[in-house]
Amino acid sequence: MAETETNGAATDQATPQQPKMQILGQFIRDMSFENIVVQKGVQGEVQPDIQVQVNLDAKKRQADGQFEVITKFKIESRSKTDNAPLFLLELEYGGIFAISGVPEEQLHPYLLIECPRMLFPYVRRIVSDVTRDGGFPPLNLENVDFLAIYRQEIARRAEAQQAAVN
Repeated sequence: MAETETNGAATDQATPQQPKMQILGQFIRDMSFENIVVQKGVQGEVQPDIQVQVNLDAKKRQADGQFEVITKFKIESRSKTDNAPLFLLELEYGGIFAISGVPEEQLHPYLLIECPRMLFPYVRRIVSDVTRDGGFPPLNLENVDFLAIYRQEIARRAEAQQAAVN
């Protein structure tokens, strides 16, 4: 019996702690929707060209193990025929996360990849509702590859640092 307890204790120590994430709250920090079609008027059928820009921000909060992650979306729709603007939607959507079991060296990518993935379905719903309520067909955003965004930002920072050294 004592042997089993020893084996159990050794197994517990060897097993790394699993990452845990809990969303404590979500919020719209800022939102703006401009329906340019109504303001300026557009005649006839319009084929929209939609461009989506995504930025991410994360910071540690006062409470231990709590982080605030903000996803920033700028969605611009222009006419394919004459490049006239149709609408502009800017949305900053955030979440407060309690995170444990993530090693310090993996925390930065975790905050800027996994946390935005958890928030994205809510962002998609808000964008769909706002564009529909603004008089356009509901815009259903395609999935965002937050890993690719993170890698691009790391590469951009490395280039900027290299340029500063030279």
